[in-house]
Amino acid sequence: MNIQTAVLPPHAEMVRAMLERDTAYEGVFFTAVKTTGIFCRPSCTARKPKPENVEFFAHADDCLSAGYRACLRCKPLDAAAIAPDWVQRLLKAVDAEPEQRWSDAQLLAEGIEPLKLRRWFKQHFGMTFHAWLRTRRLGMALGGIRQGTSIDHAAFDSGYESLSGFRDAFQKSFHITPGRAATSEPLLFTRLTTPLGPMIAMAERRGLVLLEFLDRPALTREVEALQNRHGYVVAPGHNAHLQQIERELALYFAGQLNEFSVPLHLPGSEFARQVWAQLRQIPYGHTSTYGTIAARLGKPGASRAVGLANGHNRLSIVVPCHRVIGADGSLTGYGGGQPRKAFLLRLENAAVQLTQQLAF
Repeated sequence: MNIQTAVLPPHAEMVRAMLERDTAYEGVFFTAVKTTGIFCRPSCTARKPKPENVEFFAHADDCLSAGYRACLRCKPLDAAAIAPDWVQRLLKAVDAEPEQRWSDAQLLAEGIEPLKLRRWFKQHFGMTFHAWLRTRRLGMALGGIRQGTSIDHAAFDSGYESLSGFRDAFQKSFHITPGRAATSEPLLFTRLTTPLGPMIAMAERRGLVLLEFLDRPALTREVEALQNRHGYVVAPGHNAHLQQIERELALYFAGQLNEFSVPLHLPGSEFARQVWAQLRQIPYGHTSTYGTIAARLGKPGASRAVGLANGHNRLSIVVPCHRVIGADGSLTGYGGGQPRKAFLLRLENAAVQLTQQLAF
């Protein structure tokens, strides 16, 4: 069952988002330029056309059906920004031989242009391939130290000839010394792709800790809090929880999943955890309000506090803070942006309606 939401935001809102290259509208609509016959993402960096020369579509398929071609710059058909084949091959090679150093000559021998690879990693991971590779090796060293490997051996296994160089790189990457890392909880992270733009997922051994859109303004502050307040050492990597949320998110956006089963771990105050638990009780395809949640907690005057805890939720979509609306029915603030919130509510509502139609 594939669910497609066809309701577009107001025309003036889409024009503004297009002109300002607002990434919060990724996946919410596409812009098609009549004078060029090309369609783009709203955040495309190409020169913006005159609004009167643009028409808007809810889906890339609609643009193609109308005779438009995909923009070569923003690649709107790559709705989830999936890694191209040449990147996937390289990532598999890195997984197979994690200690291997990759020089530009080796990359060229594999048919990979180093500058092209650098640009792709900067766009999708926020760092160059070589920086990502170093951080990944340090993450493996972190895992070894926690399992009892000596710091000397961890440094050597990571390819460092100097112990002091390893210590400096380790502390710069993880904001903690290798010695203290032995008693710290590693928090592995990976980048996920969704129709609404890239997300970052973080998980430790007990469960998923963070799932946020990469352009969320509070993301840096949230990660720093996990490091400084909760003692996590953040490193790139994979575990079963990250693999599970990637599968479940794909099913959710396809309209085939209405309840997540990935294990969660939610560091926070007792009150915040109570609010987050109430958020998870809001049924798929339904909404609630801050006042209703406060009343269910036995604190009818705590709507403001509930709203604050709601804003501190680190698990977008899975802990569905997007299902909380204003008492007057308006869309209230959402960390991922109100356009994404509206998209998620339309997605869920469409899935519920289709299920009801099929039941008759």
